[in-house]
Amino acid sequence: MAQESPKNSAAEIPVTSNGQLEDSHEHSFNRDLKHSLPVGLGLSETKITSHGFDSTKEGVVEAGPFPGKGSSASPKSSVISPSSAAASRLAGQGCDLIIPTGGRAQQKSGPVVLADEVKNPAMEKLELVRKWSLNTYKCTRQIISEKLGRGSRTVDLELEAQIDILRDNKKKYENILRLAQTLSTQLFQMVHTQRQLGDAFADLSLKSLELHEEFGYNAETQKLLAKNGETLLGAINFFIASVNTLVNKTIEDTLLTVKQYESARIEYDAYRTDLEELNLGPRDANTLPKIEQSQQLFQVHKEKYDKMRNDVSIKLKFLEENKVKVLHNQLVLFHNAIAAYFAGNQKQLEQTLKQFHIKLKTPGADAPSWLEEQ
Repeated sequence: MAQESPKNSAAEIPVTSNGQLEDSHEHSFNRDLKHSLPVGLGLSETKITSHGFDSTKEGVVEAGPFPGKGSSASPKSSVISPSSAAASRLAGQGCDLIIPTGGRAQQKSGPVVLADEVKNPAMEKLELVRKWSLNTYKCTRQIISEKLGRGSRTVDLELEAQIDILRDNKKKYENILRLAQTLSTQLFQMVHTQRQLGDAFADLSLKSLELHEEFGYNAETQKLLAKNGETLLGAINFFIASVNTLVNKTIEDTLLTVKQYESARIEYDAYRTDLEELNLGPRDANTLPKIEQSQQLFQVHKEKYDKMRNDVSIKLKFLEENKVKVLHNQLVLFHNAIAAYFAGNQKQLEQTLKQFHIKLKTPGADAPSWLEEQ
């Protein structure tokens, strides 16, 4: 109970402002150091050397051999030469001393390996939010400046003209698609009415003997018109499906790339404007790091802008080739099917569908049989 804990033996070494140890605590430190080291280690000399601060001197603590329990010889008095360099070097190198939980100091041999600093996920997310907020602010300021006519924007005249033509064509194709869908709906209703009308004529031809032939002719005509209408309906629906794929998938995918290109252009102009403003200002020790950082960010967004512009050019080229090929076939199909239907040329109408590999869906063809349901 009377023995002092090693943890409290060398808790503090008071040092004055010039790095010199206070004389009033010198003997207390020597006593605490003696109690902190285990008895009987047989160390002839113990050195604690630290490096640091601005001074070239070192702080050395020397101790003579410790006598055994039965020896009456007294240990050498400790010699302490503290300096401002000692504490700094000790802190800078991390020291070769390992202090276990018991509080006793043991000397570690070999190189010192510093563990990597553990990254905090919360700090990483906070940094991402900070970068996103800064980027959003710069882009918003650039957009407002352009709308007010105060800011400058980068324009590729040839590419911008192609994009405007594409958007205009998309609106026109969407109008054609809506009209074709309306025609298909109306034609379906007409075919359904003709089929019902043919059934009504056929029923009356069986019940009216005096008008048997007249009702029979009309029944056959309406059924033939309904059959040809179904064939035309299949051709129109195939035309609608192909144009819909072109407009809402192929062209839309290209316009999505165009939106990414425009976002990259806004970011590029925003960081370009920041760099120009910094270059116009004074150059000193405070602004040079900012200019260098702004130059790096500008280069990153310039490369992104150039890449997106190249991607848009390639997609527009392939889109134009695909559009011409698809619309050529679909317009020929639409024309031949309409002409053959209204000319009453049933063979030509069927030949048109075979030419474009269109198969008509018979009523109930999609429904599975009772064997497939089991």
